[in-house]
Amino acid sequence: MKKLVIFDLDGTLSDTIASIKYCADAALAVCNLGPFSEKEYCYFVGDGAATLIERCLIAAGDKELVHFEKVFAAYKEIFAEHCMYQVKPYDGIVELLKELKSRGVKIAVLSNKPHAETINVVETLFGKGMFDHMQGQKPDVEKKPSPAGVFEILKALDISIEDVVYVGDTNTDMKTGKSAGAFTVGVLWGFRDRQELEENHADAIIEKPIMLLDYIR
Repeated sequence: MKKLVIFDLDGTLSDTIASIKYCADAALAVCNLGPFSEKEYCYFVGDGAATLIERCLIAAGDKELVHFEKVFAAYKEIFAEHCMYQVKPYDGIVELLKELKSRGVKIAVLSNKPHAETINVVETLFGKGMFDHMQGQKPDVEKKPSPAGVFEILKALDISIEDVVYVGDTNTDMKTGKSAGAFTVGVLWGFRDRQELEENHADAIIEKPIMLLDYIR
């Protein structure tokens, strides 16, 4: 049986797209740009806050990123206050996490969301102590798709990559898990589609959280 499941956060554990849209739209409005739809944000997200703002600005016509510093500063300030706006776990996630823990499987979060906000979201949604390790984006650790965050988690929990399942909803997640050497599971309830997961070589693709248990045994 696998010993550890590493989960992506946005689009995998939690439905955060309304929060991201709310904060980014508000930041863009500082420069009279935007707004964008939730569907558009599903393709802007996944590679950290700075990349999110860059993609928004390019889509708004600011291809030279003239407004980046002003919008990014506004986004960080707004997001720090409103990162839980309409955020909720996906259906079946809480039940899955409890079942994994009952089987003695450790669970961790690896997100490109800033570290403080990662902890805020996870502990607000799932309570303190649910996860064995939580890791958001930190200045001294390369963000996904670098496997550096995975290796940090393995070191903290003293677990080998052969005992890990990596779960996420985007190409960034599949690249992260693959480059670390983990078994990768793509989920279809998040921000991206089956084609993206298949093209990035997910070892398995699931439609419901409970289906993950088939790959833990």
